[in-house]
Amino acid sequence: MNDALSKEAIEQAKTRFIEEAEADRADSAWDSLQPLLTAQPYQQDVALTLVELVGRGYLSHERSLEVLQGIHEAHRTDELLLGLLGDALEAARDLDMLNDPPPESDLFATVVDKLAVLTAKARGADHEQILLTGLATGARMMARQRDELAESAHRRLLELEPDVGYRHYNYGLLLKTRGRFREGMAANQRAASLAKEPSEATEWNLGICATGAREGAAALEVWKRMEQKIEMGRFGLPEGSYPSCKVRLAERPLAERTADSDDPGLEETIWIERLSPCHGIIRSVLYQRLGVDYGDVVLMDGAPITYHKYGDREVPVFPHLGTLVRSNYQFFDFAGTQDGEGRINGASEDLVRDSVIYSHTENFSVLCAGCWRDQDTDHEHGETEEKHVVRGRIAAPPDVAPSALLRQIDAAMAKRAPCRIYSPDLCAAARLTDRVALERRRFDMLQQS
Repeated sequence: MNDALSKEAIEQAKTRFIEEAEADRADSAWDSLQPLLTAQPYQQDVALTLVELVGRGYLSHERSLEVLQGIHEAHRTDELLLGLLGDALEAARDLDMLNDPPPESDLFATVVDKLAVLTAKARGADHEQILLTGLATGARMMARQRDELAESAHRRLLELEPDVGYRHYNYGLLLKTRGRFREGMAANQRAASLAKEPSEATEWNLGICATGAREGAAALEVWKRMEQKIEMGRFGLPEGSYPSCKVRLAERPLAERTADSDDPGLEETIWIERLSPCHGIIRSVLYQRLGVDYGDVVLMDGAPITYHKYGDREVPVFPHLGTLVRSNYQFFDFAGTQDGEGRINGASEDLVRDSVIYSHTENFSVLCAGCWRDQDTDHEHGETEEKHVVRGRIAAPPDVAPSALLRQIDAAMAKRAPCRIYSPDLCAAARLTDRVALERRRFDMLQQS
């Protein structure tokens, strides 16, 4: 067996690692951690130091997972380490990607299931809270797979420490991400009442939960306290003047899933008209069919996933937390030709009642995960590239008659000759039988070009 590291050597390695990590020298920080990684299998104090460093978020998610896997392999029966390791699993997940499926690594399920057994045996013991904390966090990291365990762990922690504010805050996080917004409000209100000083994080989660619960007055009170310039507006919710932003929509957001259907399904990043710090109206006509679309009102979580660059402007991209209002707009596919950039898109200005002609050819692009999250990628370039044949969808409110919509589009396109647009489905909805066949032939031809 290798010589054990002294307390002084452990502290020196820890200090070097923190210095390198805080200077954003990730590889050098990782190198400085190697003596601790080598010693941890036979030294509990080294393993505890590593769990602490992982939990403080200094490492990437991938390296955090690697460290925790090594500690678990070496200390499978150490109850103290298992409890702390369960809590540190939060660092091994990308929490910004709220709607990700359950983690692929078996470590999460293994640790959570062990902690479930250990907490039952430790009821009333001194170390019960450490085990419960690890179980509550670890189970929350598993998407919807272990919700019952997460719930029971949080409730038991609240029994043991009813006057500890962060216990209520952590429970509120679970409730918010599971779509239980009214209960999340209560948990965050209790956390706020126990805090010695106001907490911005608690206020944000309270505002989000109040909005999700459609408690407009309570949400408005929160945003006013946070000095937002906002008043009561549409949908019975607070509304202010905010720049448009983007949301990573999911077909099945985490808050609306079950253990049996626990993945996001299709996803698409879209523009919204932001009405408050946490909700807005979709202003992109979706390329895919996600069950929400243009005109619907969505709730988003507070922390941006990333930022998309548009020239000199950085636009935050938020995760999709839930859907508040489905407006049931009508949608019709189209194909068309134009003699210049954005000409068909521009015809939307001649339509009434929030109807829009939306070109996916110019506005939709598929990016790899690296490019999508790269804050140096200029997304403006892809959206201004000139296209002469365009395809997309027309959206209109449910009470706009298809025949009236078609007349408006015809008039708008007449002003933009030689631009043309073909939508056989809209013609069919307008009951123009003779026109359907002609538009279908031209639509199909353009679809293949």
